[in-house]
Amino acid sequence: MISEANNNIEIVQEIEQELEFSSVYRWQHWIRAISIVVLTITGFYIAVPFLTPAVNADPTNFMQALIRSWHIIFGFVLISAVLFKSYLFVFGRKHEMERAAIKDIFNPVIWAKQIGYYLLISKHPKLNGVYNPIQFMAYLGFYLMIFTLITTGLILYVHVYHDGLGAYLYDVMKSIEVMMGGLAIVRSVHHILTWGVMLFILGHVYMAIYNAVFGKEGGMDAIFSGMKWHKKH
Repeated sequence: MISEANNNIEIVQEIEQELEFSSVYRWQHWIRAISIVVLTITGFYIAVPFLTPAVNADPTNFMQALIRSWHIIFGFVLISAVLFKSYLFVFGRKHEMERAAIKDIFNPVIWAKQIGYYLLISKHPKLNGVYNPIQFMAYLGFYLMIFTLITTGLILYVHVYHDGLGAYLYDVMKSIEVMMGGLAIVRSVHHILTWGVMLFILGHVYMAIYNAVFGKEGGMDAIFSGMKWHKKH
């Protein structure tokens, strides 16, 4: 839209609101986020107990068992959410824009422009999908860590719970444990990857705020409302 006032021409770029993330995507995102927070806190307690339970004359105050139970509950919640998200990425009809981001990974021009955008020396490139190539590779690394955390967590699970699901998964998890070099290495990998996920979350939140401030498209709002603002073509 072009308007003229005081012999000056003012150009106003019209914008439109578009759906960026479906309600299903937003719900599973926050379920994963809450699960990761609970798992991190309870996981550190299991490794190094930092709470002292109230003194009780009866041998029923099992603080470690209580924290472990919450860790396991949210562990299976995370597993469900991650598997559901993986299904949506591969097969979801409303998630085609996520899959479309794969094309940009193989485009060196978009890589250069995206790096320049983060360095404040160029404009944001036009993308095929919802993720830029740096975001996509970061998410790929995140999911590799998450799936490894899930696998190592299940190995630790079957060594404590021997009935039901634990018995069903024991042979498979034991084989993976042997390939990894033993239970001590499994625990170490599980712990180290927890720090990796924590570092990813810090970077994820920082870049979300960065894009919201400099992109001015409602990047932070989208994960709550699902909507972003784009310039009309």
